[in-house]
Amino acid sequence: MSLKKYDDLATNKKAFHDYEILETYEAGVALKGTEIKSLRENGASLNDSYVKIFKNEAMLIGSYIAPYNFGNIYNHPERRDRKLLLHHYEIKKLKKAIQEKGLTIVLLSLYLNAKGMCKAKIAVAKGKKLHDKRVTIKAKEEKRAIQREMKG
Repeated sequence: MSLKKYDDLATNKKAFHDYEILETYEAGVALKGTEIKSLRENGASLNDSYVKIFKNEAMLIGSYIAPYNFGNIYNHPERRDRKLLLHHYEIKKLKKAIQEKGLTIVLLSLYLNAKGMCKAKIAVAKGKKLHDKRVTIKAKEEKRAIQREMKG
């Protein structure tokens, strides 16, 4: 399996539906050897994953990376907390952002950059209410209808 530049290993589609994305960041992910091999082979599940800041370190919590098929005793725990590699000033900005009421940090996607390093796209997001979700769905449907009319 050959991967192109910036190939998505996993995306959190639910985050785009449940949250309004305000600001995005790119962070490195501290992974073990079997985790990166498993990501390239199987992918991951990012549903219900979020970022929490402990002692000036950003931690990815709740993400699932399948065990590597050939990892035997050296396999990693499937749902462990993983450290995100961010600059100190970025962590301060994130910490300040989540102190506001209703804001959280969610994981949008995991991907490989051009050098083969695993990166995480995280975002400061605000939870959508039910009527907000309906408005976005309606706007998408209208956009699709306009595109169909233009095409036909």
